[in-house]
Amino acid sequence: MHAEQEAHFQSFVAARWTHLVRTAYLLTGDPHDAEDVTQTALAKAYRSWRRVSRMDSPEAYVRRMLVSCNSDRFRKRRVAERLTDSVPDRSVRDNAVAWADERSVLMDALAGLPARQRAVVVMRYWEDLSEAETADVLGCSPGTVKSQASKALAKLRACPGLGQFATTTTATTHTTHTTTKERAVL
Repeated sequence: MHAEQEAHFQSFVAARWTHLVRTAYLLTGDPHDAEDVTQTALAKAYRSWRRVSRMDSPEAYVRRMLVSCNSDRFRKRRVAERLTDSVPDRSVRDNAVAWADERSVLMDALAGLPARQRAVVVMRYWEDLSEAETADVLGCSPGTVKSQASKALAKLRACPGLGQFATTTTATTHTTHTTTKERAVL
């Protein structure tokens, strides 16, 4: 790779690493797997960076690679995860703990979705992509995005732990981007 392209790739990774890992975490549900998936996607992008960097949106292309690498991970590892029906009892000591509990319940609910539905929810509601953009990233039609989102949201609404967060206003008033996005999913 040419030195100029190498520098461009390194600046891209430095600028987008945290965001890409966060997106991968939402797709995988595990911080270690998220980093592995991100590294795999970036390694693939590096090999074809000359072509990728000329695209209108290299980030969108790498995001699509994240989804593909996550799907590949499931194909290679056919071990089912065991999820529990209920969240363990937790005491709320302060607003920070309540927020962490809410986030934990949401992450558990996301982990319970099939990989395709989780990918749609993450791209559509976390990444705030339109239906067309989500369809492009996932390589499917906008109608598939709509139906998968509808099914995923119905499953999320049926999760026992999420109902309490969707119907009541919590004492916490976090205005961070993350909390707003998480509540939008509910």
